[in-house]
Amino acid sequence: MTATPTSVTLLSQADCSLCEHAKQVLARVAAEHPLQVIEIDLASAAGHELALTGRVLFAPGVFLDGEVFSHGRLSERKLRRALAARQPSPPQFERKP
Repeated sequence: MTATPTSVTLLSQADCSLCEHAKQVLARVAAEHPLQVIEIDLASAAGHELALTGRVLFAPGVFLDGEVFSHGRLSERKLRRALAARQPSPPQFERKP
């Protein structure tokens, strides 16, 4: 059974070292979790609108399945925890004697 990919939107801008860091984190995490990453430039109309609606104060902004996850330096640990929490738990079987 293949897990459904988590939609990740990365709101970035040019010459942004934290944006590059976020891309590296997402690449590492994507090796273990199914992610569908879309990058949107903060300077674009869509990026500006997304920043306003998500109240992202500065790049990079990260959205998971359309919900604001973080802005600024992306924590790999926090992202891994959030993705693990989104995975369904395996079924539990009760053993009867």
